[in-house]
Amino acid sequence: MSLKQPVIDLPIRVSRSGFYRGFTKDVTITGKILVGALILWAIAFPDQAASVLGDLNNIILAVFNYWYVYTMAFFVILCFALALWPTAGRLRLGHEDDRPEFSNFSWFSMMFGAGIGIGMLTFATAEPMYHFAKNPSTIMGLTEGSTAGNVRDAYIWSFTHWGLAAWAAYAIVGLALAYFSYRRGLPLTIRSALTPLFGKKLSGPIGHTVDVVAVVATVLGVSQTLGFGVEQFISGLSRIGVGDWLYAVAADGTRSTSTLGIIMALIVIMGASTLSALSGVGKGIKWLSNINMGLSFFVLIFFLIFGSTFFGLTTLIVGIWDYLISIPGNLLTVWAADDTVVGDALAGWQGGWTIFYWAWWIAFAPFVGVFLARISKGRTIREYVLGAMIIPAMMCFVWFALVGGTAIDLELSGVANGAIVGAGQADQLFAMLAVILSDSLAYLMSIIVVILLLTYLVTSADSAVLIINTINAAGDEGPKARPHILFWGAALALVVGGLIIAGGLGAIKTAMVIGALPFSFVMVLMGISLMTAIYRDGQREKLGLATTHVDATSAETADS
Repeated sequence: MSLKQPVIDLPIRVSRSGFYRGFTKDVTITGKILVGALILWAIAFPDQAASVLGDLNNIILAVFNYWYVYTMAFFVILCFALALWPTAGRLRLGHEDDRPEFSNFSWFSMMFGAGIGIGMLTFATAEPMYHFAKNPSTIMGLTEGSTAGNVRDAYIWSFTHWGLAAWAAYAIVGLALAYFSYRRGLPLTIRSALTPLFGKKLSGPIGHTVDVVAVVATVLGVSQTLGFGVEQFISGLSRIGVGDWLYAVAADGTRSTSTLGIIMALIVIMGASTLSALSGVGKGIKWLSNINMGLSFFVLIFFLIFGSTFFGLTTLIVGIWDYLISIPGNLLTVWAADDTVVGDALAGWQGGWTIFYWAWWIAFAPFVGVFLARISKGRTIREYVLGAMIIPAMMCFVWFALVGGTAIDLELSGVANGAIVGAGQADQLFAMLAVILSDSLAYLMSIIVVILLLTYLVTSADSAVLIINTINAAGDEGPKARPHILFWGAALALVVGGLIIAGGLGAIKTAMVIGALPFSFVMVLMGISLMTAIYRDGQREKLGLATTHVDATSAETADS
């Protein structure tokens, strides 16, 4: 039996001089043009941008709802299959002598902080509260919203959206990149993960297109995360008395974040993140990740002591059980509009929540995936998959149960008296602190949450900037990227600010769902490519052939 030698050399042409020295011009310039065009469009024609993006989003939700659902189910199944597959599970992401660069705590901290931290701060309270009032069971008339009988359903869907599926999407991209980069010696960029399918054709336009799609998806996915974070950051600043100028009041009395508030928040966040990105993964990003992980545990301990502890822990245990037995159905169920009241309501709910989340995780996956690959060299596939899926998901579950459970319990008992429900999504965590604590203690705790939120925002933004430049530089990370770090830091700020001004968080949401679609196809191909490579390497092992670029190089030297 003969097997074709795997691709261990994928030349990607980079500029040798000038401003773009070390960068792939086709990818970098194209990505900048596309992102720049979006920024100009959103700022110059906000109404048109919001309308067109909304129409495209509706088309995607109607046509590709099945695709998004089944694609995420595929990622979950594939991750567990790789962890359980003996041939795959024992393979190391690198040479057999390689060992992890970071400790387990730092590894987990960086992974969690970059992957979900910001959204968790917003949605740990907001999402259980929303599903507590409305979810598929209430739509179908099986439970009554905002009652004790609806708590379990609220957590089934909260855990579904923030559990294994999200981290499976991240894990697949990271695993594919780490496998082909550290075992095959290929550049740490998206195109490398497709070499078993397209070979050295990826050195040209096909590969450029793949990387551009990844860059655009990353910008939009991170923008969605930063958009939620900016709204909550401004809400926190308002709670600690920074000033009324953070909000604008319309003629009808409704309040929204002011343009000045958005600009100020983005300057602080992106300024700090750019400085951190310039320091690299091993310094600024690592230390910020450890800090926000420490603060996260502090906040969790606070809710464990001062929150609805028994209610939260009960919710955690029961919620995990309910979630696990619901996985097959929830991961594969698609509700399509059928011109009935219930059917249309279910389809609308799924589009606004589940499909939105699946698109968000997919758009976020090139960023988190490259970052996971960067910090996971030396780990086995089984260690990587289980560590990247289960531990972060459990952290989300604990946070949602303790924080969100406290909010629900306060409303059920009447203690909150509608103060949490009546607060906006971005303000619900701070509103809950005001219910639990005295004014002075609530003020101090709000300051801690604002600091925690800022560290999450900075960690996500600086990691994103670093990853975008890594893709643009054909997988190379280095000091040469400094001018481009500044560009992408500014671009992220302008995308978030421009889209929020154009249509609020809804505009960012629709742009992100649209941008995620092309990369979802790339991710499926990455999964197929990874399975193909692992199977072939298993066959090579049986024949005594090289399975890593180091072994292959050694064999070629010996033959010569």
